[in-house]
Amino acid sequence: MKKALIFDLDNTVYPVASIGAQLFESVYALLEQKLDSDTYKKVQEDVTRMPFQKVAKIYAFSEDLKQDSLQLLRGLRCDEAIEPYEDYLQTKDLKIDKFLVTIGFTELQLSKIRQLQIENDFKEIYIVDPDKSAITKRDIFQQIKEKYNYTFDEMLVIGDDPESEIAAATVLGIDTYLYDPEKRHSATNAVHHSDSFTGLKDILN
Repeated sequence: MKKALIFDLDNTVYPVASIGAQLFESVYALLEQKLDSDTYKKVQEDVTRMPFQKVAKIYAFSEDLKQDSLQLLRGLRCDEAIEPYEDYLQTKDLKIDKFLVTIGFTELQLSKIRQLQIENDFKEIYIVDPDKSAITKRDIFQQIKEKYNYTFDEMLVIGDDPESEIAAATVLGIDTYLYDPEKRHSATNAVHHSDSFTGLKDILN
């Protein structure tokens, strides 16, 4: 039986696309000036789906472009209401320990959490900030296990990224639930893979 659910935030609790254009406007303007058109379009999409530091590495940003972008990102805050996925709302009544483990800039992630009004949904909230620390999601999953005396079998990690939280949990032997509402992924290493949370309750028993 599962005793702990660990949720990702971006594209798991809510769709980043719903706020991305306005939130990242200043960053997009900089990138559009510095990148060719094809690269810019790819980067614009990837920035909403993975940590900026990873995007900068994939597309070999110059150090100046990376630092200028980071400076803008450090100052971003979300000041508009955010609507969570309808699927996420189904999970609010689950009688189980729930944790939020998200990666990104600390103040930006905190502002999203406040606008979503989900602070009280979780036993604890963890923000993995590559701009401040080398701690990873895998490290946090291990910390949660040890702090609350769970076994890995009693935990379930839920997220949208096969290469981030899903991969980290798999290495530790934690069951995974790949949430894929846009059906972006075919073959993955996730234990469970669905475009909704409809079957989540059955997995917990």
